[in-house]
Amino acid sequence: MNTIKGPAIFLAQFMGDEAPFNSLDSITTWVASLGYKGVQIPSWDSRCIDLQKAAESKTYCDEIVGMLAAKGLQITELSTHLQGQLVAVNPAYDLGFDGFAPDSVKGNPKARTEWAVQQLKYAAKASQNLGLNAHATFSGALMWHTVYPWPQRPAGLVEQGFKELGRRWLPILNTFDECGVDLCYEIHPGEDLHDGVTFEMFLDEVKGHKRANLLYDPSHFVLQALDYKQYIDFYHERIKMFHVKDAEFNPTGKQGVYGGYQSWINRAGRFRSLGDGQVDFKSIFSKLTQYGYDGWAVLEWECCIKDPVQGATEGAPFISSHIIKATEKVFDDFAGTGADEELNKKILGL
Repeated sequence: MNTIKGPAIFLAQFMGDEAPFNSLDSITTWVASLGYKGVQIPSWDSRCIDLQKAAESKTYCDEIVGMLAAKGLQITELSTHLQGQLVAVNPAYDLGFDGFAPDSVKGNPKARTEWAVQQLKYAAKASQNLGLNAHATFSGALMWHTVYPWPQRPAGLVEQGFKELGRRWLPILNTFDECGVDLCYEIHPGEDLHDGVTFEMFLDEVKGHKRANLLYDPSHFVLQALDYKQYIDFYHERIKMFHVKDAEFNPTGKQGVYGGYQSWINRAGRFRSLGDGQVDFKSIFSKLTQYGYDGWAVLEWECCIKDPVQGATEGAPFISSHIIKATEKVFDDFAGTGADEELNKKILGL
């Protein structure tokens, strides 16, 4: 068993235009003061990192690592959630997802996809230069608009969609393999990879690629009414990253999983700050420790009620209190009799 590393924090939801949230230097000084030991960096935010430069310059990466080390911090992973989304976009979502792309490729889906793929390849090399072994992303979605279909899906649609998804991601996965980095998909509604079954369908298309792994976030499973604890039993060998995010699901006679087009605060399923939702983190930390997870526990703050600064301030001690120092001894060793083959034979009646 291993002891989970942490606490760490994903910076994406905290970046802003005012200090201390407007630069990597200032925001990391702030999170270090709260007790965090690691930061997960959104690679699309130029206030945090120049992704292409990080891919091309080991010196630049060393400077970032050194700056953070002086504050007692490490980079846990880079994230390409927004760029990964653009690897696969159904035309129904072109206008919405153009907002994630640079002006040079907006309105041009082919160029946008090529840009996104290059971003992922930069992220692989940047992660290698930073000494990281895992990376966070989204799968994108070609089929999400058919997830609860009417009219029914044409025969073969899903199979063809996953074949195309695998075709797009396989060269990216190979690049990550060359760089020695696991590519971890955050399994998330809105993505074609949104539960265990869809992840398995994707694995089939990429031939079980060893770099196709998982970012485990139980909040997305609470909102789907999926057993997020058994999920760990099924997929622990592929779980290489962990977002510590809380959620609650309170269905009523008026709405359930789909939320009735309501705002987040009025939905049956809502993300919450740590400790304010329904996620059983004690069981999660126990299971991950049991299965030998040796990565980071990273706070992702998303809450429609609580202020983000309060959420971040409460998050570090919450995570620290749930990290289990893995035991190095067996509790009943005191009663052991040692290894004795002849004794064992007598006990067995042999």
